[in-house]
Amino acid sequence: MARWVAVSGGKSGARVWRGPGLHRKVGPPDQIEEEAERLIWLRGQGIPCPPVVRHAPGLLETASLAGRSGEEPWAEELKPRVAESVVLALRSLHALPVADCPFDRSLAVTVPLAEAVTALGEIDLDDLDPERQGWSAHQLLHELHRTVPTSEDLAVCHGDPTLANLIFDAEGGLVGMVDVGRLGRADRYRDLAIATRSVAGDLGEEYAEQLLRGYGLEHPDRARLDFYRLLDEFF
Repeated sequence: MARWVAVSGGKSGARVWRGPGLHRKVGPPDQIEEEAERLIWLRGQGIPCPPVVRHAPGLLETASLAGRSGEEPWAEELKPRVAESVVLALRSLHALPVADCPFDRSLAVTVPLAEAVTALGEIDLDDLDPERQGWSAHQLLHELHRTVPTSEDLAVCHGDPTLANLIFDAEGGLVGMVDVGRLGRADRYRDLAIATRSVAGDLGEEYAEQLLRGYGLEHPDRARLDFYRLLDEFF
């Protein structure tokens, strides 16, 4: 009989187990179905991610990617390679034709979602970024409305490209991406904001700057980075 081991982490509310060559996720049926659809579509575009083995209402099983999570500790000499691999992951994903992506995560969708989770009291106020510690849900929403960009540079975005959601080989090369339930058309700064915050925390601030330069942004829009990190507080 296969032995399933619980996997901790994540804020989606789903429960995840790891078995021999497989990962199993159980959660709200709509959420599970959305992730299954995105995984199937993404593999069809040639982006490395786990193959869907089985999915049913509230249940998703995928083949495990051979590699390690990027949030695990890295030797100092491998950190530049890891940062370069994050750039590769984002550039490859963002190069997909936006018009072909059937999933919408633009501000027209995500701002109303942020308003809804605020009204339902579902924001985890104990897990805010340091600069917003102690804020109320009302303060978060007010700041979101105050700073919302007036335009979007749309790309196919992962939506939550933390190092925990990218899989690497032992030398820091990219193997694939996981947890794609937020994938869709969004401003490319959505991914850049989350990726650089994660890289700065796990590898060091200098590697977040390396990521931005490698992506081609010598003068990134810092206000847009800040906005999309704020938006992430709601999810």
